[in-house]
Amino acid sequence: MSADPTAAALPAAAQDAAHAARAARMIPFIVGCALFMQMLDSTVVATALPAMAQSLGSTPVRLNVAITAYLLAVAVFVPISGWAADRYGARRVFIAAIALFTISSIACALSQNLAQLVLARVAQGMAGAMMVPVGRIILLRIVPKENLLRAMSFLSMPALLGPVIGPPIGGFMVTYMSWHWIFLINIPFGILGIAMVLRYIQEIREENAHGLDGIGFVLSGVSLATLVSAFESLGQSTAGWSEPALLLAVGLATGWLYVLHARRAPHPIIDLALLRTPTFAISVLGGNLCRFAVGAMPFLLAMLLQVGFGLSPFQAGLITFASAAGSLLMKFVATPIVQRYGFRRVLTVNALLTGGFVIACAAFTASMPAWLLILILLLGGFFRSLQFTGINTLTYADISQEQMSSASSFSAMAQQLGVSLGVGVAAVTLHASMALHGRTSLVATDALVGFLVIGVLCMVSYFSFRRLPVWAGAQLSLGKKHG
Repeated sequence: MSADPTAAALPAAAQDAAHAARAARMIPFIVGCALFMQMLDSTVVATALPAMAQSLGSTPVRLNVAITAYLLAVAVFVPISGWAADRYGARRVFIAAIALFTISSIACALSQNLAQLVLARVAQGMAGAMMVPVGRIILLRIVPKENLLRAMSFLSMPALLGPVIGPPIGGFMVTYMSWHWIFLINIPFGILGIAMVLRYIQEIREENAHGLDGIGFVLSGVSLATLVSAFESLGQSTAGWSEPALLLAVGLATGWLYVLHARRAPHPIIDLALLRTPTFAISVLGGNLCRFAVGAMPFLLAMLLQVGFGLSPFQAGLITFASAAGSLLMKFVATPIVQRYGFRRVLTVNALLTGGFVIACAAFTASMPAWLLILILLLGGFFRSLQFTGINTLTYADISQEQMSSASSFSAMAQQLGVSLGVGVAAVTLHASMALHGRTSLVATDALVGFLVIGVLCMVSYFSFRRLPVWAGAQLSLGKKHG
């Protein structure tokens, strides 16, 4: 008597369903760990530059090339992340990126001179450019859209936590251990990440992946690299205006050439047609105005607290950690807030609140009670995190599964530019304030002007989000069942 195949298949089907449910719950955590590792590494290095320079026989100014090299590598290779995921498989590329990031971190720690460190940082940037966008592709393709907001609320935290806790962690390690540990700390994260990907994530791959848009890759790479370099050079007090202006001109020119190329290319590496989707276009534009604060706030707070108020890097880092606490609090309330009021109302009102709390930092004084500083930063971190949770979710609300890879690459590229531009705008504001008052050294009031400018630009995103239809993101039912 033969066994009933249906009965035999039920346990296996139930196991597969349970595994898929566990994977959907774990993916935001896995991708979030990769994002945290990248964001922490990209901010922690600045704190260690003086110690690294002394160890490698260089100067902090020259060693800044280690930061620039990383940012340039990320800018150049982010656009091909979506193509690589489709061509070789998202799981395979994600594992390779985590492994390369971990190995290059070890290479950074073992560097004996500036040249070795720069090469290791370039490899690290290449890995970071692949790691986060490809991880987001996996999340977008596996997590159901009705659970996307909850997943994004978790994923947005590392992006906000990294720049905030990077300085205190870096300051602690450099002060009480050695600068090598700011890179070696990535080893356990990398090993854990690879193990969890192997266990919980199945391969995701396009059957008919198109070829690489080589011309588009070159044009977009040159454009993004020169634009990021221009914004970064604005943050150097020793840089004049000629170098940033030249880099900006080259970046805009090659960007325009790419636009012309993309109109004719069958499969452009950055799909500008995505901007025809209103929710995507508005989220990218308004989101980047808000992301000015992500790049500018750590920079301005470091200038204000360390240079203006005379605090140590560790003391300043502990104060700015308050905004990280606000980001954590957001995790518990973002979903019900957006579910109750909708994306349009939350993003428009919260844009004003987010910008308002940035402007509130302009009221900081050396005599202000520490608890009041911390409260303002905590509330600012809460509303900023809520804003990015809504933006990051709405970005993909109307994107089809076939467009997810291109949309993730496009969004990652825009985010990189937005954060870099935020630092550049803040630096220009500081230099302009110093020049206007005839000063050659920074004082606290210069940083306060920077908070005003960045806060106003963040509030301007209100007009972008107002263009959203009332029903924007309605299909993201947040767990509700549709009839």
